[in-house]
Amino acid sequence: MLLSVAIHEKSFGTKVLYRDLAFSIEQGEKVGLIGGNGTGKSTLFDIIAGQDHDYDGEVILKRGAILVSSRQEHHGFEGITVLEYLQGDLPEYKKLARIIDAYPATMGADTRKLQIYSDALERFGQLGYYQLEDELDQAFERYQIDPATMHRTLGQLSGGQRRMVELIKVQRSRGHLALIDEPTNHMDFVAKETFIKWLKAASEAIVVVTHDRDVLRSVDRILELRDGEMLSFKGNYDDYLRSNTQQVSSQVNEYDITQRRIKKLEEDVIRFKRLKERSRDPGTIRRFKSQEQWARDELAQLEALQKPSFWIDKESVASLPTKLASSYDTHKARTIRIKARSAGGGTHRQLIDVQEMSLGYERQPLFKDISFRLHEGERLRLHGRNGAGKTTLVQAVLAQADKKPLTSKCFKGSISLDRQLAIGVYDQELDPSLLGMSLEDAIARMLDAKGLPVSQQQVKQLLGDYLFNPASDGALTMERLSGGQKARFQLMRMLAAEPSLLILDEPTNHLDLPSIEELESALRRYEGAIIYISHDSYFAKALGGNEISIP
Repeated sequence: MLLSVAIHEKSFGTKVLYRDLAFSIEQGEKVGLIGGNGTGKSTLFDIIAGQDHDYDGEVILKRGAILVSSRQEHHGFEGITVLEYLQGDLPEYKKLARIIDAYPATMGADTRKLQIYSDALERFGQLGYYQLEDELDQAFERYQIDPATMHRTLGQLSGGQRRMVELIKVQRSRGHLALIDEPTNHMDFVAKETFIKWLKAASEAIVVVTHDRDVLRSVDRILELRDGEMLSFKGNYDDYLRSNTQQVSSQVNEYDITQRRIKKLEEDVIRFKRLKERSRDPGTIRRFKSQEQWARDELAQLEALQKPSFWIDKESVASLPTKLASSYDTHKARTIRIKARSAGGGTHRQLIDVQEMSLGYERQPLFKDISFRLHEGERLRLHGRNGAGKTTLVQAVLAQADKKPLTSKCFKGSISLDRQLAIGVYDQELDPSLLGMSLEDAIARMLDAKGLPVSQQQVKQLLGDYLFNPASDGALTMERLSGGQKARFQLMRMLAAEPSLLILDEPTNHLDLPSIEELESALRRYEGAIIYISHDSYFAKALGGNEISIP
């Protein structure tokens, strides 16, 4: 056993995040960690990595084992170069480099220092650090980052680039256990294939927080944080879906029986109370009073039980017996409620006409002669590597809609839009002007900007529809929202004015599995047109449509 985790309780204020959570990781095992937004996946990583000690329990890493993990925040590192950052986080590098650099000037004939210096040189070579920069060059190229990036400061990199740097760091560390949080967000299909290939071949044990189903299809086991406990499912994502369906079906059936028992006990309490009140014989009164109390006690026990979180993927639900499917639909876990324009009244009018478009910057086009027409009800996937020009093409469409100048250079071609075209955009990044605002104020501002009525009731309704707590979450500041919470706000913003065209750039990033499935269902119902960029093969299969490859 490489890692053993037993957490009796972890709380934030009055909220209990985990209770009696336990699991272990074996050497070389590849594990996918999933769970709803806010269930504590990143917190668990902090506990395992020794960055969070505020819990009751123990984490035991095998003696001598090296643990490496990806960072989410880089405060305090912005001023150093990427190369310095990577060197500083690699196992033993700083200690060995310090000895190799400093000892020659001071050791003289000191036998002890000579031995330390000699050992450091040997260990530096064993770890492959003499070839480090060459190896990093190759790693950066595999993830389509210019190797010259290593000599820029970390603060100059985008969020996506920093994520790639973290991944390269973890892979080059060659530890015994690697903890990786959402590695494929912002990756294109080539980079993702590179990561999955490494994941399968790596000798170290890997625990990866992800809801990327392509990655989950490549793991040995899936751990799911659910209702404060850890559930273990042997096998990959397909195996998980089968096992989860069986487990949840059984739980739904048991919960349904419990609910019927609760209803019967409520009726018994009323019946025994009335019989007690109508009785005149003291013995009969005592008997009915005893029966009433017995029913009340059992009722209290059953009502105190926490309702489990039920989720079964839609394909598996379709295969359930009718009665069980109905019970599941009644008791299933709440997901985001997306109100999209539903099919039934579309005109199939043409919304966009792009002809022989060539866009780029300075003297060189990113792509040439792209042409397509898009009508209501149609879906178009833009497919290509990062930097190929997918976002540049989308920005050109948006500039045309807003009657603004292009941020890129048009070498050739034209874009024509329907005069009544209304566009909803899913952005990866929040508008910086919103970061200091409360979630409630940001929603009100968003509604007002779209010319929609703003009321406290409307704001509370949207909070509830998108899985926020209407009573408390409205006061959260936007900059403190989790990645999943920010993603749900962006979905809310995109759909608020019922646009006729949606433009989505990697919308499944940060969403949990139920929310991804709800999004897919809503988009299938949507009667307008959709242009989407996604390297999630499951999502692309669900939406379908035509595809344009941008080389």
